[in-house]
Amino acid sequence: MYEAFYHFRAKPFQLSPDPGFLFSSWGHRRAMAYLAYGMHQGEGFIVITGEIGAGKTMLASTLAGRLTSRTVVLAQLVSTRLEADDLVRMVAAAFGLPQDDSKAVLLDRIHRFLIACHRQGKRALLIVDEAQNLPARSLEELRMLSNFVSAGKPLLQTFLLGQPEFRRTLQDPDMEQLRQRVIATCHLGPMNEAETESYIVHRLSIVGWRDDPSFSGDAFAAIYQHTGGIPRKINVLCDRLLLLGHLDEKHALTAREVAEVIDDLQQEFAPASQRPTREDRG
Repeated sequence: MYEAFYHFRAKPFQLSPDPGFLFSSWGHRRAMAYLAYGMHQGEGFIVITGEIGAGKTMLASTLAGRLTSRTVVLAQLVSTRLEADDLVRMVAAAFGLPQDDSKAVLLDRIHRFLIACHRQGKRALLIVDEAQNLPARSLEELRMLSNFVSAGKPLLQTFLLGQPEFRRTLQDPDMEQLRQRVIATCHLGPMNEAETESYIVHRLSIVGWRDDPSFSGDAFAAIYQHTGGIPRKINVLCDRLLLLGHLDEKHALTAREVAEVIDDLQQEFAPASQRPTREDRG
């Protein structure tokens, strides 16, 4: 909608993860280094945690885009509260295997599939997003899958992406055996104020931004103050800010416009009884 008004090639602040928009903040570079280390090790678990909207799924999508199908067989699983048996079925499905059999048959099928990958010189990698939703028994099932080996070589490596509470889950005494398989862990924190400004400029530049609209220094500061440097929150706010700019035909955005958008967003999620009427707004 506002893309034509500002002569953008695409929407700069879409919510769906797109590796083409990856911004390498210090935290993201550190997390990618852990992922690269994990890939080099070829075994165990890599754990990446972060707040909602911090960019964990973007990292996974970027990793997937960099891998070659000639050497890696990649499966991605976004977990809900899957019980152990259902998890095994979802893992089978993620690797493209039939799942309409008993758990024992499925485990054997997954094992044979992993052996076949190994014989072809390929590595199997499983990325599990939203890992904090998995019950303890399901995490134990993932650990058991990591036991599959051939000629002393592990057949499956797993990356676990989760919200901060997943770190507490891993500290549970019952998770000792899984913790022993974790070879690296990293927490993806929010961006600082300078990185937030660079992130906004980065995404705008990708779609052809030429300082139209311009952003004042206090606009960047207001965006950071409201979002706390969380990428998804920044995307939501900036998308609505550009929409407001388009509707009001503005080519310069300041803290005043940012405050107006924040107010609108807060009112949209307020209970109906607390929303101001048109008369209240004047």
